[in-house]
Amino acid sequence: MRRRLIKHTIPERNDQRANRKRRGSAGGRPTGFDTTVCKRRNEVERLINRLKNYRAVATRSDKRTYVFHGTVTVAAIRLWIRPWTG
Repeated sequence: MRRRLIKHTIPERNDQRANRKRRGSAGGRPTGFDTTVCKRRNEVERLINRLKNYRAVATRSDKRTYVFHGTVTVAAIRLWIRPWTG
């Protein structure tokens, strides 16, 4: 991931952090964790899981890309409108 310049978004576990401190300089450098990036990643993952509740989105049964894109758009609009419909 570092070679491809992909940022770290998942928090490091406490036991790994303690092991790194215990090893001192041989433990490597600490990860650059950003809380706001992690929150945004979590929001995106939850949205994708809500979109997958729609069968056509989850199974990707459409043959053409533009049809699948339209299916995802309709599912997103339905999720967006749902709070106002009661």
